[in-house]
Amino acid sequence: MVDHQALAAIAARHGVAAAQVRPLPAGVANHVFLLGDDLVLRVPRAERFLPDLVKEAAVIPAALRAGVRTPELVAFDDTRSLVDVPYMVLTRLPGTDLAHGTPPAGVLRQVGRELAKLHRLSPATAPPLPAVPVEDTTTDPQALTEHLRTAGWIDAATARWLTGWFDRLRAHLPADPPPPVLVHGDVSPQNILVSPGTATLSGIVDWGDAQWADPAVDFAKIPLDGVPAVLDGYRRESGETATPSWEARILWFHLIWALGRLPDPVPRPGERHWSAPPAGRLLGLLRFFASAPPAPWPDLT
Repeated sequence: MVDHQALAAIAARHGVAAAQVRPLPAGVANHVFLLGDDLVLRVPRAERFLPDLVKEAAVIPAALRAGVRTPELVAFDDTRSLVDVPYMVLTRLPGTDLAHGTPPAGVLRQVGRELAKLHRLSPATAPPLPAVPVEDTTTDPQALTEHLRTAGWIDAATARWLTGWFDRLRAHLPADPPPPVLVHGDVSPQNILVSPGTATLSGIVDWGDAQWADPAVDFAKIPLDGVPAVLDGYRRESGETATPSWEARILWFHLIWALGRLPDPVPRPGERHWSAPPAGRLLGLLRFFASAPPAPWPDLT
């Protein structure tokens, strides 16, 4: 935890009194504080989280230039003169996050539009971002299901059914993998801010998981029942034709990641991320397909 003296010194650098420093809900990687009403301080919990903060300092300006609604970077101090790790100060967006609520469809469509703007950034069109890694999205589902079967997490009949499901999804995937784009990497409800009393998106926060990846990766961090609205907004902004390829790729990642969590059944009480509960993703898939989803989703089972 950052001590009060350090917090007061950081606040003073930005014209804020110590009494106006208030804690916000912390994430996995960072302690977070309000500095007055207009600034947010993020301090890594440990040295191992520092690379994500360095990445954010580079990605946020690029996202802003692309027109994405996100806080502005005010300061990135790596001198370690006040705390033993670098820290970041950002402008504060108005609004509250959606960690404990169901995002309205209108907000989700706005999120989709913001993702479409972000995904226009590719390694060829973005400024140099050496801190951003390339995501490996080539998990072999047959190897995964076979591992789960032999380890005793699923039975043989379920393994065959899952392999068949992946085979049917594969028929809808493009012949060549989509070129990588800049993805946020964690567009989950707690990172979506909405203006109080409205259905207006204030912005998307927390860029520590940004990477170069298939753009469908960003939709796999959103609960599946919200994906149709996000994808609708995305297509309106990007002008892309509605084809089952997008839905199939998104479902592919949701299913891969849900199965990948099976061997890690330990609960994580207190975490605000919707997929933190061990069965969160699998139950999300069940809930979505049991709720009569719109076309073409029923044809992808």
